[in-house]
Amino acid sequence: MKIIIELQENLVEDEIIMKCKKIDSNIQKIQQVILDVTSKAPKLSFYKDDKEYYISIDEILFFETSDKRIDAHTANEVYNVKYRLYELEEVLSHNFTRVSKSTILNVNHIFSINRSLTSSNLVQFYKSHKQVYVSRYYYKILKDRLEERRNYEN
Repeated sequence: MKIIIELQENLVEDEIIMKCKKIDSNIQKIQQVILDVTSKAPKLSFYKDDKEYYISIDEILFFETSDKRIDAHTANEVYNVKYRLYELEEVLSHNFTRVSKSTILNVNHIFSINRSLTSSNLVQFYKSHKQVYVSRYYYKILKDRLEERRNYEN
């Protein structure tokens, strides 16, 4: 594979053109990385008490509904956001996936999944005591996302 970068000062907007014989898994991974990097996800504001915080989305372990509001959890803190879960699903990068009706998590922070055949599966995060449950309905979606990430890293 070769990569060519051409500078054109008269462009109004940057563009990326990929030429390939066929669309295989490597091309799809490249496309997804480009989409993740260039996504126009809004900069989210996080609220706690009377303060507004600006933290990196990458620090977020998961978002969950709690008493008619959406909480964003980092390893050590909980912030409020002024979005609904379905709105977050639309704007967050490919690293986030819904795992229940009330939770969206960042797959990059998953440390382990305790699988249960009879009930929800428990996700634990790196360097945090926090945990979330994955419903049986969303478990396969999460496993597929983790497999994509594993394939991308290799």
